[in-house]
Amino acid sequence: MIPSVLPTYNRAPLSFVKGEGCWLTEADGRRFLDLGAGIAVNALGHAHPALVAALTDQANRLWHVSNLYEIAQQQALADRLVAATFADTVFFTNSGTEACELAVKMARRHFFDAGRPGRTDIIAFDGAFHGRSSAAIAAAGSEKMTRGFAPLLPGFVHLPWADHDALAAAITDTTAAILVEPVQGEGGIRPLPDQCLKGMRDLCDEHGVLLILDEVQCGMGRTGRLFAHEWAGIEPDIMMVAKGIGGGFPLGAVLATEAAAAGMTAGTHGSTYGGNPLGCAVGCAVMDILADPQFLAGVNRRAGSLRQKLEGLVAAHPDVFEEVRGLGLMLGLKCRVPNAELVAAGHAEQLITVPAADNVIRLLPPLVITEDEIAEGVARLDRAAARMTPS
Repeated sequence: MIPSVLPTYNRAPLSFVKGEGCWLTEADGRRFLDLGAGIAVNALGHAHPALVAALTDQANRLWHVSNLYEIAQQQALADRLVAATFADTVFFTNSGTEACELAVKMARRHFFDAGRPGRTDIIAFDGAFHGRSSAAIAAAGSEKMTRGFAPLLPGFVHLPWADHDALAAAITDTTAAILVEPVQGEGGIRPLPDQCLKGMRDLCDEHGVLLILDEVQCGMGRTGRLFAHEWAGIEPDIMMVAKGIGGGFPLGAVLATEAAAAGMTAGTHGSTYGGNPLGCAVGCAVMDILADPQFLAGVNRRAGSLRQKLEGLVAAHPDVFEEVRGLGLMLGLKCRVPNAELVAAGHAEQLITVPAADNVIRLLPPLVITEDEIAEGVARLDRAAARMTPS
């Protein structure tokens, strides 16, 4: 008999009832150190006082009115994002998947509105993850994501990761956009080299193609800059954001330049819940903290400390780990043992990590993690690794 919750997840036998900072409490009372942050969602940890206050205050005032009306909290968050980024305009969604849907629509509408309706193809890359909707799985293109869901949405071209020559050769008169994660998350914590991202921007400018960045997982301070593309010194035309922007509250957004978004006029897109007062009130509180250069400097300091300790861990367990990869507090350990088994060994040490492709475990701690918690997390990883080492 099918369970009442649709069984689309292989869930760990854990049930958490409380969270505080970087810690989760299981129903049986055990405390787990959380180096997953709800897959990079709880950027400021669990139950951050500023976020709790913002949500509670707004909940006592107004929850929902729909986008038929002006929403003050939505305007305030849009203004903050525009002021802090390349963007001229923002549309709010409930998730990264919804942000992907709009990004695809926006790129195609841009060329339709410009009198070039034949420019519909979007170039994407092996190992990508952009969500679970029809457009998002078509963009990813992998058999794991698409098997059994044919016919797929057409208009996506798939290329090898970080192959500039293949990218240059693939751009044609039907290309509308390039869609890429500056750091692949689900794909195994694979940062795109700065020169590749710069090269993409140059190709887009040369051919009049839009650059769409998926910063759902790598954005919102995760790499030590507000957005990961800032390390390469480039700007996109369209950017997908979610996860950390709500600090745990469901919230996403599409940021765009005025030129890229010009075709998105009244009636071309919508959302019942997107940009609701609750989500945007929390988003404003998140931005107040994450956009502070001093906070981001602290993220970089903590990231350096964590990476140094992880390099030592790899050296101490060469039969278990192969390498450390990633940027900021978006790090991955490439494993020589099955990553799912190492994640389970971490659970036995009351430690939360997240598996990814390419036999990697992801370390995506809250950005507020302390030095003591970093040391404790690596110590627990060390004990988990020892469980995997043949005696």
